Amino acid sequence: MRGLIVGPRTRHHHSRADPIRCRTLLALRQAPAYPADLADTLGISRTRLSDHLACLRDCGLVVTILDGRRTRYELADERLGHALEHLLASVVAVEADSICPDAAEKGCC
Repeated sequence: MRGLIVGPRTRHHHSRADPIRCRTLLALRQAPAYPADLADTLGISRTRLSDHLACLRDCGLVVTILDGRRTRYELADERLGHALEHLLASVVAVEADSICPDAAEKGCC
């Protein structure tokens, strides 16, 4: 039996599907950060964050920058930060008007 081959788009979607990874990306959109600081900001253990950072790094969404003996994380491309901002704006717009006028008739929303 062969292993499942997963393409880059699938990996990107998977990496953003987890709430902790989403919160990590949103935090890094503000500024680069060290894992210990990110863990404190997100309210999770460093060990748990480490697994999520590895996933984001493997998917090419974040990069590591060596800073002496420490490793700092940042978004791999500044355009990702802009894309996250646009996505947040569109989600807010949907949430603000989450029920369409025809919801009762169509059974949606």
